[in-house]
Amino acid sequence: MDPRSEVLLRQAELFQGSVLLAGLPADDLLGRLPDAHGWCWHAGDQAALDARFAERSHFGVDAPEREFDNAVVFLPKSKDLTDYILNALASRLAGRELYLVGEKRSGIEGAAKQLNPFGKPRKLDSARHCQLWQVTVANAPEAKSLESLAETYELPLAEGPLKVISLPGVFSHGRLDRGSALLLEHLDKLPSGHLLDFGCGAGVLGAAVKRRYPHNQVTLLDVDAFAAASSRLTLAANGLEADVITGDGIDAAPMGLSAILSNPPFHVGVHTDYFATENLLRKAAKHLKNGGELRLVANSFLKYQPLIEEHLGVCAIKAEGQGFRIYRAKRG
Repeated sequence: MDPRSEVLLRQAELFQGSVLLAGLPADDLLGRLPDAHGWCWHAGDQAALDARFAERSHFGVDAPEREFDNAVVFLPKSKDLTDYILNALASRLAGRELYLVGEKRSGIEGAAKQLNPFGKPRKLDSARHCQLWQVTVANAPEAKSLESLAETYELPLAEGPLKVISLPGVFSHGRLDRGSALLLEHLDKLPSGHLLDFGCGAGVLGAAVKRRYPHNQVTLLDVDAFAAASSRLTLAANGLEADVITGDGIDAAPMGLSAILSNPPFHVGVHTDYFATENLLRKAAKHLKNGGELRLVANSFLKYQPLIEEHLGVCAIKAEGQGFRIYRAKRG
């Protein structure tokens, strides 16, 4: 059981009615709170919840339309996303309770101040290295549209400026990260066919590739619903068409790919997690057709080259700079 869920269950009498659990972990919490429903934006967690608690968790970037008596927000990884989620729920909870739970190392103490616009927050519990906060919503805000919180920036590329639209909670929100910048400089000589942007974030790589190679089919894949929504906005802003899908890692990707491009994450919130990337490297060959190419950018200190060579074939360092390397390998 996730420690945040354990803290909620210490006060289980507060959550017996129709409660919405926003950003809930994929544990047994729904089993312990029979009238609760979830709101999830992580495709892996949603799949696990669906398998155990069918139709009790809503997936996407918008709060579910169903009515709820109160809501618990599991502290998201970014302040901007926390603001959006709290606003969306507080706008529907006038005179009722909104709770915020999170780990101390995730910054719950500071994040609790984000409840101040709605009323006077109070700390209900501190245990399992977590805190639970409550506010009675005295000042219900107007709900903000997600798109109104988007940040837009332009990238000067050889084919002309590319407009990027980034939503709260998406990796490198509002700016281009150094790894993607390096990979954008080395998108030459990609094989023709079906290309995948794995861990697409705001859709920078997928959009750039679709514009440079317009006759190729391009798919963008991310585990996060906010990333997928960002990618769709980025594609639309540039008049581009590509498939955007959510799924938990490379297992959700199509088969028969000509190339996989990736600037894969290795942080989930404050936690370091290499599983998604290592799983990609182990299984890329299964998703690539013969002669298909993996082109990946990663921090130079990450020892991915031996893993790529073990599962795919000869791996070359195509470029490096500013603490990043681009690895390139083809399926034999």
